[in-house]
Amino acid sequence: MRTSRWTALTAVVTVTLALAACAPVEDEPAGAASTGTDGALPTVTDSVLTIATSDPAYEPWVVDNDPTNGEGFESAVAYAVAEQLGFDADHVEWTVASFDQIIAPGAKDFDFAVNQVSISDERKAALDFSSPYYVTTQAVVTLEGSPAADATTLADLKGLRIGAMVGTTSLTAAQESIAPTTPVSPFNDNDQVKQALTSGLVDAIVVDLPTALYITAAELDGGVLVGQLPDSAGGDQLGLVLDLGSPLTADVTAAVDALREDGTLAELEAQWLTDAAGAPVLK
Repeated sequence: MRTSRWTALTAVVTVTLALAACAPVEDEPAGAASTGTDGALPTVTDSVLTIATSDPAYEPWVVDNDPTNGEGFESAVAYAVAEQLGFDADHVEWTVASFDQIIAPGAKDFDFAVNQVSISDERKAALDFSSPYYVTTQAVVTLEGSPAADATTLADLKGLRIGAMVGTTSLTAAQESIAPTTPVSPFNDNDQVKQALTSGLVDAIVVDLPTALYITAAELDGGVLVGQLPDSAGGDQLGLVLDLGSPLTADVTAAVDALREDGTLAELEAQWLTDAAGAPVLK
């Protein structure tokens, strides 16, 4: 009888295990990101996502030159991408790389870099890029005390002297959006554009927004960012930079695409580039 009881118990256990093995595994929620912190992604350092940017990093891309605080457009985008990949903030590390180091051919010591790098066919020959996390708009820059400094509408700019670089989206946007009564003055490069502004040859200049943010923060004494021009998208596309042939490129691109589709990128752009940077869209 003892043998019969053990035989019956064994049969019950065997059937139970067989049923458990056949039970369907509950699927992950749709759109769930890969888990990076368990080493699932082939990052430079196991279970850590290493992100590069330059030093100094200027606002509004990075606040207080500290990308680890998650404040500023590119810092916030980087952490949002990390989260999509399955890395929480504790598993993100930042490293310093100059713009030239980021775009130089060759192996990198980071998983991706974020530093206002425009996607181009020439660069794609030596680097991988994510899909664009930002498409540049055009912006109006002037100096304190200029007639353009208090402009809040396109009409306020129409009677002023405007300068832009020849052959650029900036020149076209100035001509079409502002349509000044005096033809837009063309210059050979952005250095000449800035010189025209500082020497008083023009009242305001039009450049892409990343350039506007940089020159008003670091180059122009008393520089004023007046605002963005409407319907001036179609400029440079900024992408996250990876090694050529990186095994992470598809995952990082999928993360950026998800953030675009769910509206996160637009929200971060409004928060850090339109509101915090004081770059309203002029109408």
